Amino acid sequence: MVDRAAQRRVRAGEADELLYLLLAKACDALGVPTEGVALVAVGGYGREELSPYSDLDVMLVHVEGYPRVDELAAQIWYPLWDSRTRLDHSVRTIDDARQAAADDVRVALGLLDARHVAGDSHLTLHLRSVLMADWRRTAKTRLPALAQACRDRADTVGELAHLAEPDLKEAYGGLRDAVVLRALVASWLIDVPHPVVERARLDLLNIRDELHSVAGRATDRLVADVAGDVAAGLGLDGRDELLRQVYSTGRTLAHVCDVSWRRIESLVNRPPRSRRRRTGGPLLLALDEGVGQHEGEVVLMPDARPERDAALGLRAAAVAADRELVLSPAVCDRLAATAAALPEPWPGEARRLFCALLGAGQGLLEVWEAMDQAGYVSRLLPEWESVRFRPPQSAVHRFTVDRHLLETCVEASKMVRDVRRPDLLLVAALLHDLGKAVEGDHSVTGAVIAAVIGRRLGFSEVDADTITLLVRQHLMLAQVATRRDLDDPMTVDLVAGIVGDTDTLDLLEALTYADARAAGPAASSPWRLRLVGELCRRVRGELSGGGAGLWTEAPPVPVPELHQVVGIGRLGVTVSDHHGDVQVNVAVPDQVGTLSTVAAVLAVERLAVRSAVITSVEGLGISQWTVAGSPPDPVRLRDRLSVALRDNSDLVRRLAARDSSVRKGAASRVDLLPDASETATVLQIRAHDRPGLLYDITAAIASTGADIRSAHVSTLGAECVDVFYLTDGHGSPLDEEDARVTAKTILDRLTF
Repeated sequence: MVDRAAQRRVRAGEADELLYLLLAKACDALGVPTEGVALVAVGGYGREELSPYSDLDVMLVHVEGYPRVDELAAQIWYPLWDSRTRLDHSVRTIDDARQAAADDVRVALGLLDARHVAGDSHLTLHLRSVLMADWRRTAKTRLPALAQACRDRADTVGELAHLAEPDLKEAYGGLRDAVVLRALVASWLIDVPHPVVERARLDLLNIRDELHSVAGRATDRLVADVAGDVAAGLGLDGRDELLRQVYSTGRTLAHVCDVSWRRIESLVNRPPRSRRRRTGGPLLLALDEGVGQHEGEVVLMPDARPERDAALGLRAAAVAADRELVLSPAVCDRLAATAAALPEPWPGEARRLFCALLGAGQGLLEVWEAMDQAGYVSRLLPEWESVRFRPPQSAVHRFTVDRHLLETCVEASKMVRDVRRPDLLLVAALLHDLGKAVEGDHSVTGAVIAAVIGRRLGFSEVDADTITLLVRQHLMLAQVATRRDLDDPMTVDLVAGIVGDTDTLDLLEALTYADARAAGPAASSPWRLRLVGELCRRVRGELSGGGAGLWTEAPPVPVPELHQVVGIGRLGVTVSDHHGDVQVNVAVPDQVGTLSTVAAVLAVERLAVRSAVITSVEGLGISQWTVAGSPPDPVRLRDRLSVALRDNSDLVRRLAARDSSVRKGAASRVDLLPDASETATVLQIRAHDRPGLLYDITAAIASTGADIRSAHVSTLGAECVDVFYLTDGHGSPLDEEDARVTAKTILDRLTF
C-alpha cells in the first residue's frame, strides 16, 4: 500500500533542501548574514502536506533594518520561478506578519502552521510564539467573523457531502475546514475529537494526491471525467465507492465543525463569570425526563440510565431537534454503546418521540447527523446503513440518498397542518427511498422494507399499510400528472382507486411535494407541482363522498369511572395504567375556565399530554388524559387543582416562566368544521406540541365565554390535532360571528 503521507513529507523535505541552499547561496552572494533572516513555510507546506502540484507557501522573515532584504528575496524567488515552481511568497518583519494576521483571518490561519525551513531559527521561534499568543488573546472576538466566512463559503461552494463534483478543499467539510478546526483547537477555547478529524483529513489529502496525479495539474475539484481513474489509483471499486468515501469524510468533518461552532457560539455569548454568579442561573436545566441542557447542548441528567430506559435516546434527540440545540457527542456515543434495545413492536412513547424527531424541521438535520456519526441511528433503524452516503443516481437529485430522506422530512414538517395523520407522513418521508439500496424498482422494493419497519415501529396494521402505500406510490402523482390527460375521467378514476380516500390522498400529495422540493429545482418546478395540485383537486372531488375524515364527538366517560374519580367537594383525581400508558382521570365542577386550569396544572407538573378525552356528565367536567413519563401522585395533583381552582394566578405565572425555547414550527391552524355537528360548533386546531399548549387553547376558549361540551385531543409525533365541541350558555351552537371570534382568539393566542 502506498504511504501517501510519507510521500507528502518527502516533497516537503525536498522543498526544504532547495530553499536552504537558495538562502545560503543568496546570503553568500550579497554578503549578508543568515542571522536576522529566516525562510518560513506556512499553510499546507508548513504542515508538510504537499500534494504533487501544491504551491510552495513561503515567507521570508527578517528583523528591522536587515540589509538588502529585497535583493535577497529576489535571489530566492527567481530561481523558483525559472523552474516553474508554483510559489506563494511574502517578505515581512515579525510586526508585519502580526499586522497581516490581524487584518485577514485567512492569513492568520496559515501563519498558525508556520515552520522553520532555513536561516535564523530563533527568529522563526519568536514569530511562532507571538502569532500563537495573538491568536489565543484575540480568538474570542475574531471567531464570529471566521464563522461567518465559513458559512459564506458553504453557501457559495456547497457541502462536500452533497456535491456531484465536490471541491475537496473549499466545500464545507473539506480540507479548508480541517484547517479551521486546527485553529479552533489552537485557541484553547474548545477541543475536538482529534483521531476522527485527523483520519478524515488524511483521507481527503490522499484523494487529492491521486487527483493531482491523474489530472496532471493542481486541482481540488473531483470532476466526473477523472473520478473513475482516481478511484482505480486508490484501489477503490469505481466512482460510486470513491464518492461514498468522500461523502462520508465530508459529513464527518462537517459534523465536527457544526458542533464546534455551536460550542464557540455558546462561549462567545456566555455572560461574564461575575454576572453568572449574580444571576445564579442553573448549570444544568431539566428539559424532559432524564434530559437536560448544559451550555447549549442537550445532555443526560445525572440519574439517567439509557441501559434501562430504551426511549431515553429518542427523548433526548427529539428535545434537541425541537429546540435546535446540539445533542452532545458524548451522549450520542453513550447511547450507541449502552442504550437498551427497543422492544418490537416499539412502545407508543418511543414511536411518538421518533415522529417528533422527524417533524422537528431544520433541527432534525444536525441531531440526526450526530446520532448517525456515533452509530446510534443504525441501532434504531438497521436499514439506514444501506443508504448512508449513497450517491444520487439522477441529476435531478442534489443530495445523497440518506440526506435526501432527511431533507424530505424537513419539507414534510412544513405541511403537517395539512394532513390528518402527520406521523404517517413523516415516517413515509423518511422511508420512501430506502429501496434504492436494492436492485429493481425502488418504489416496489422500498414498499416491502417500509411494511416491515412500519410494523416494527408499532403502527397498527391499517397505519402500516398506509405507510406502505405511500412509499409504493410516492412517484405516482407526479408521473400521472405529467404523463396523462387530466381531462380524461379514467385518469382521475385511476388515482382515486389507488388512494381510496381523501386522507390518504392528502398524505400522498404532501409527500409528493416534500420529495420534489428536497430533490431540487428540476423536480419541483412550478409547472410540475401545479399539475400535481390540479390532479389532486380533481381526485379529491371524486372522493369527497367517501368521508371528510372529521373527528367524531368524544364519547362520554363510562359511569363506573365517574365514581372512582369524584371525591370530596366534587373534585377528584385518579391515576391508572391503561394498556401500558399512564392515564390521569380528573373530575372538576363543570364551568367555564375549569378545563384550562386542569391543563395548566398538568403542564406545570411537566406531564406531557399525548391524548385526552373531555366531556361533561351530570354537571361535572370529566377528562381522561394519557400522559408520558412516570405515573404522577394523584394526591399531589388533587391538592394542586384544589388550590388552582380557587386562585390560578400563581399557576399562570409559573407556566409563563416555563422554558419557552421550543421552535415555533409551521403556523398553527384553527378551522371551523360547519358540517361536523348539528348541536355544537366544532373547531379543529392543529399546532406544534409544546408545554402549556392545551392551557393556551382552553384559556382562549374560556375568555370568549364559550363552553367546551367535549373534546378529542391527540398528539401525533410533535403535532397536536385537537377537536373541540363548543356551545353557548344555553347549550346551543355558537352563532356565526361568535364562532369566528372564538377561532381568531385561539389563533392569536397560539401565534407567538
